[in-house]
Amino acid sequence: MPITRIITAVCLLAVFIPALFLASNQLWAFGMLLVSLLALDEWNKLLGWQDKSSFLWVLFSAVLGLWFIDAIETQGFHWIFFKSLSVFLVVSLFWLFIAPICLARRHLPQNRIMMTLLGIVLIGGLWLAVICARGADPWMLLALLSTIWIADTSAYIAGKNFGKHKLAPAISPGKTWEGVAGALLGVTIFAAVLMYGFEIDNWLLFPALWLITAISIVGDLFESLLKRRADVKDSGDILPGHGGVLDRLDALIPSVSLAILLIYIYNYFKVF
Repeated sequence: MPITRIITAVCLLAVFIPALFLASNQLWAFGMLLVSLLALDEWNKLLGWQDKSSFLWVLFSAVLGLWFIDAIETQGFHWIFFKSLSVFLVVSLFWLFIAPICLARRHLPQNRIMMTLLGIVLIGGLWLAVICARGADPWMLLALLSTIWIADTSAYIAGKNFGKHKLAPAISPGKTWEGVAGALLGVTIFAAVLMYGFEIDNWLLFPALWLITAISIVGDLFESLLKRRADVKDSGDILPGHGGVLDRLDALIPSVSLAILLIYIYNYFKVF
């Protein structure tokens, strides 16, 4: 793994981890909004929007985000959580059913406005998810993010050393089925550590993390399809060794929203 990539990751974690546990709810929401807006701008550029047009879409999204941040202060965490559930459901249904069809056909809708609105919903869903997860339990959010990071790292190691069978050569030639197996193995070990090291006595943790890992791969491939259509290698160049912000969030955009929805559904039926 290139040293530049490692240094960038360490610097990001050095900012992210203290913010996760020490920042106020509003500061956390505002910081994550800035990150989301950077990702949205890169999404728009992949769709072919020029700087001024992309800025207007980002400005529109920023106004919505600031309204939500104000609502967090006035309405409280539970208000934003229950308002966000419908967004998590829509986002999850897209990634579970529509995105795989797009990948299978290697085709994306040509309507830029529709694709831009889709980006606002998907990236906005991630933003709401990290706000809700952190508001419920910062450790839970860290565990969810760690699942994706472990899956990504395990897939890279397995694919680099054992990869022979291409996963989606027409979309992302570097990804292999061996990498997928490595990702699943990595999160299986992580789930076992959580169960036996932190006394989480629930076997459903395993299939839940497998599903989250699988959907994160779908998100990664979907962004690769966007980049292939735009004929670019990375969504941006703001993160040395990593590319753009969207390149770092592509696997998180589907997985965190789905994870929060699964946790809510599980606890709802557990109670009733």
